[in-house]
Amino acid sequence: MLIVIIICTILTVLVTVLPLSQQTHWIIRGMDFPRLQIMIFSIVLLIAIVFFLDERLPLTLILIFTTVLCLIWQLWWILPYTPLWQKEVKSCNECEPERKLSIITSNVLTPNRNADALIELVNKYQPDILVTLESDKWWEKQLKGLESVMPFTVKCPLDNLYGMHLYSKLRLHDQEISFLVENDVPSIHVSLELRTGDRVRAHFIHPAPPSPTENTESAERDAELIVIARSVVKSTQPILVTGDLNDVAWSSTTRLFRKISGLLDPRIGRGMFNTFHAKYPLLRWPLDHLFHSDHFTLLSIKRLPSIGSDHFPLFTSLAFTPVKGASQEGLESDSEDHDRAKEIADEKGVSKKDVPQPNEKN
Repeated sequence: MLIVIIICTILTVLVTVLPLSQQTHWIIRGMDFPRLQIMIFSIVLLIAIVFFLDERLPLTLILIFTTVLCLIWQLWWILPYTPLWQKEVKSCNECEPERKLSIITSNVLTPNRNADALIELVNKYQPDILVTLESDKWWEKQLKGLESVMPFTVKCPLDNLYGMHLYSKLRLHDQEISFLVENDVPSIHVSLELRTGDRVRAHFIHPAPPSPTENTESAERDAELIVIARSVVKSTQPILVTGDLNDVAWSSTTRLFRKISGLLDPRIGRGMFNTFHAKYPLLRWPLDHLFHSDHFTLLSIKRLPSIGSDHFPLFTSLAFTPVKGASQEGLESDSEDHDRAKEIADEKGVSKKDVPQPNEKN
């Protein structure tokens, strides 16, 4: 038993320490994902140490100390995504209908053929915006009926798992489909006209993940997130960024995105809202995200029922309340963060000027 516990402790230390490096290999960056699972494993390991080993032995004390440090470190990353943390985005209980903005973000999984389930959710929740990821021509055809109530669209059907479709009840301006980092990975950029006449700069993204079957490094994903963050940081316009980021909310890259962009995460202080993997409850983490500027407060956010994809859809309802939201604060950046962001973007040869910037005039 001692040998087993020592091996488990060493593994716990490795998966805790290795993500601290700036290495972009998928194995290293993949360790960002299961922090909750690693924390639970650390608790079980700690119990095993206390139960099976003699606490008076120096080795036992070393194992306890090491495991507790790993547990605390993992907890530090995920604790903000629990109700124990202070909310980053204020709640809004009442809002004039014309100031509401609701979005369903759904990675539909291209081979999935249960389009009726998604349509049913759209009919039930009546979002202003629906963005689908991994949608191809088949999905475009199945969702055609939604255009009677969501007539403003941007369509980019692809068969490579990176197709995107945008359906909107709100008028769209300055629509543009871009391939910011990779030639086959699109993003959609628009200006949404709210019912108040105000315009919201919106970016819908789905960067490729670091994995052995796609990009062995996270550099491409990181560059797309960071270049968008750098493009919006000085904008005074209301901003929305949503999509499947193929990155967890608590990773160093997503934290850097939040620091550079200044955008807020409505999940902070509320919950993780794990959207992936829909079929494996023990292996779930938040991959589908929505970030926004302080012009908005939160009406509601929820993970919706499965539509047969490997992702659950995410529903978010925001209130356009610039005065109330002005006091909201996200993560602060420093010069080191901006140097790191520039380094990430330069590595892939992309610039914030490559990101479409909708007209800020109302």
